Amino acid sequence: MKIMYSSLSPDGPLKLYEFIAMVTVVMIVLSQLPTFHSLRHINLASLFLSLGYTFIVVGACVQAGLSKNAPSRDYSLESSGSARVFSAFTSISIIAAIFGNGILPEIQATLAPPATGKMVKGLLMCYTVILLTFYSASVSGYWAFGNKSNSNIIKSLMPDEGPSLAPTWVLGLGVIFVLLQLFAIGLVYSQVAYEIMEKKSADVKQGMFSRRNLIPRLILRTLYMIFCGFMAAMLPFFGDINGVVGAIGFIPLDFVLPMLLYNMTYKPPKSSLIYWVNLSIMVVFTGAGLMGAFSSMRKLILDANKFKLFSSNVVD
Repeated sequence: MKIMYSSLSPDGPLKLYEFIAMVTVVMIVLSQLPTFHSLRHINLASLFLSLGYTFIVVGACVQAGLSKNAPSRDYSLESSGSARVFSAFTSISIIAAIFGNGILPEIQATLAPPATGKMVKGLLMCYTVILLTFYSASVSGYWAFGNKSNSNIIKSLMPDEGPSLAPTWVLGLGVIFVLLQLFAIGLVYSQVAYEIMEKKSADVKQGMFSRRNLIPRLILRTLYMIFCGFMAAMLPFFGDINGVVGAIGFIPLDFVLPMLLYNMTYKPPKSSLIYWVNLSIMVVFTGAGLMGAFSSMRKLILDANKFKLFSSNVVD
């Protein structure tokens, strides 16, 4: 929203944190949907929004790369070897955060039998969408803009200087798609926090919409969304936060915990191949997680010099 607003009204008075406040108000309203099951139609809409946004971005990047106003491209890496190593581990952490989307169908599938069939179908769909969306957008964006590609590719398509590299209506449609998609993502990922908060506050003996359950749910979810909106406005980081979350949260959940639980549950002999394969995966990805956490925090600290609290610019 801020990108489109700055393009249409370069000298407009609205700041990034004001747009975040607008989105927070909408999220407070939508957060009152009571359960994960009530989001099933929103999840389906989110799937189509992801595919539509990706189609728009890939097409716009190809057009930008082939146009006469195509930006100069530089595919070189950092000159320092240590910087390349840190960037590699930060990238691994971000990729882990992307593939962490598969955790939700895994968790959800274990809540009701038959777990195996549901989980396999959910994961196949999840990873198919990830490959189609994330990778096609990242490859086309990197091809068109090189190492100057912005983490929000629409920002690269609408440079601060010179004309837009794609039709305004196309970029506007892309912004609408990604905004609606972010609403859906926020609702889905907030459900875990809601479940934790409402274990103590809810009374399962009374109805979901009874006053006893409705009022605490309204208050807790509203306060949670206000807190999230405040933090997003105060600390406008993007890629750095993804890296930290991937290293600390998703690498252990994706690659370490499943192997540990398998060895603890099935207790394969220590002389067996599967035991040592699982142990090797745990060791390798524990190391990758630690390095990823360090490199992501390092980048976060370095980028902290580029912004001030409640900045109107997102730090990539």
